[in-house]
Amino acid sequence: MMKITVWELPNCVQCNQTKKEFDKRGIIYTARKLTPKVVDRFLAIGFTAAPIVETDDRRWAGFRLDKIKSLDNHLKFERMRGVNVPLVPMVQVADEVAE
Repeated sequence: MMKITVWELPNCVQCNQTKKEFDKRGIIYTARKLTPKVVDRFLAIGFTAAPIVETDDRRWAGFRLDKIKSLDNHLKFERMRGVNVPLVPMVQVADEVAE
């Protein structure tokens, strides 16, 4: 199964909208807090807005309905094929940051 992480800040409207869209579409994800160490990792790769969404093969910042719809379509297509994992998953910041 594809791993999806939503990095969020407390009381973040865009973070809450992103999670609400995922919930509405039945997309399973893990919500994690943006700590200073994690923020530094994302700043180093050019992300400056919350939430930051990571999947096995995608990464974006901010509330992006277009990206959520694209991910939803991708997951539906993969489920129809009986697959749900890319061939070469991208390393997530979640995998690199110990909390």
